Amino acid sequence: MGNREDLLAGAKRCLIEKGYAATTARDVATAAGTSLAAIGYHFRTTRALLDEALVGAMAEWGEELDRALARDAGPDADPEQRFELAWERIIESFARLRPLWAVQFELIARMDRSPELRAAFAAANRRARLGLAEVFHRLDPDTDEATALRLGAFHQALLGGVAAQWLVDPDAAPSAKELTRALRTVARELGPG
Repeated sequence: MGNREDLLAGAKRCLIEKGYAATTARDVATAAGTSLAAIGYHFRTTRALLDEALVGAMAEWGEELDRALARDAGPDADPEQRFELAWERIIESFARLRPLWAVQFELIARMDRSPELRAAFAAANRRARLGLAEVFHRLDPDTDEATALRLGAFHQALLGGVAAQWLVDPDAAPSAKELTRALRTVARELGPG
């Protein structure tokens, strides 16, 4: 790898190990095996390097989650079975990717100070919504994008809420089965229509 790639890999490791706010230029240079000057040469600022590393890490996480969710429950599975299986896989990802989830929540509070990071998160949110609608509803986003975005936003809101609960207290966070039961109760209370 060249210095640029080494710096991105080192920054990803630091983000996972230390978080965004606690990572210094020296930490990244040490993790990358490069000089401090390499950060300025390739990225101008440590923040720009960390932002790009985080966007890359989020893309990798999204691809991993896509692969996990692509394993369908089967053609005979009903929507409830698909929902519960997808949530089992999502919750499994929280354990594997806890540091990345923590960094994302850390950055939500800092988003106003970084328009570039906000734009990257917004683009990732849109892609996630379309993907979630496809996974949970077998809805082709190209066929009905507005519905896909609406349904995906619902699942994304649920995902963020469960992730926050899992980060705070994994033992008390809802399981896939509990989420399925709760959604069934909410749907019954809302009634038909």
